[in-house]
Amino acid sequence: ILVNNAGIASRGQSVADTEPAEMERVVGVHAFGPYYLSKLVIPMMRELDRGDIVMISSVATDSYAAYGSPYAMGKAAQEALVYTLAKEEHMNNIRTNIVAPPLVETDMGRRLVKARSGIEDLRELDAGMPFGHVCQPDDIANAVRYLVSDLNTYVNGQRIAVDGGGSASAPAFATR
Repeated sequence: ILVNNAGIASRGQSVADTEPAEMERVVGVHAFGPYYLSKLVIPMMRELDRGDIVMISSVATDSYAAYGSPYAMGKAAQEALVYTLAKEEHMNNIRTNIVAPPLVETDMGRRLVKARSGIEDLRELDAGMPFGHVCQPDDIANAVRYLVSDLNTYVNGQRIAVDGGGSASAPAFATR
């Protein structure tokens, strides 16, 4: 089992203001990190004639909010890798899927919200969230647990948005 969960945030700048080094840094973590790790483990999974690769992406690829192009670009590349791997490796019994959360109550989530809004306690956002709370790490872990379990016999090349239904009503244009 490989779960690609590494992630970093971008600096929240417009495309015109984003330096190439920043784009390369963020896209590198989100796209090339999973590529290299997948390339490393796939031969072992082929030998075992089974395996699971799960990428932790983001619902940022649903709305492509303004001022987040490096992050969204990196996550979109990661998702493209999943769809390609699912088609290439299914005959080796390797399932490749995506779990796409929104803002999650993690150190990265707290830093991002504080930097962009000044809010330090994510519980201040609970009232505006689906089901009355910010997404929790266990919500993501439970989706991953299903995807890599024996309960999953036929889910491959899929993206599960673990966002309480939030992406179903995402605005067409981000506001600032």
